[in-house]
Amino acid sequence: MHSDAKSALEYVNSLPNERLIVINKLRQTIVNNLPNGFEETMGYGMLAYVVPFKRYPQGYHCDPKLPLPFINLASQKNFIALYHAGIYADKSLFDWFVKEYDKHCTTKLDMGKSCIRFKNISKIPYELIAELVKKLTVNQWISLYEKGISK
Repeated sequence: MHSDAKSALEYVNSLPNERLIVINKLRQTIVNNLPNGFEETMGYGMLAYVVPFKRYPQGYHCDPKLPLPFINLASQKNFIALYHAGIYADKSLFDWFVKEYDKHCTTKLDMGKSCIRFKNISKIPYELIAELVKKLTVNQWISLYEKGISK
């Protein structure tokens, strides 16, 4: 569900209580483990963690008016969605996450190319998400991104 919220706090506070608690816990997991240089904002109607223009002035190649996206977090109608661009761009990171997921969670992994869907919000593997968030620094993400778009 797309939100018109202008800030992360406004987004979180607009959610029903059950979702607010979960999104807030995921948000804190991300913020507490995100390497230096990324910035929290809103993007595509979701919570967004991006490389700010001051660090990467080129912006996102699909829309250079937007900062380079890295992670997005959203409360969708039937699930919580965590979008991680690094998983999409790096097969070894994707493989690591898929392998580790079973060690942290008893529910079946529901995942697309970059989207991890949590339908059972009581079974979110916060420790695994924390590990995933730490995996790429800003410089590593920019390098991986540029490598991907140059193909």
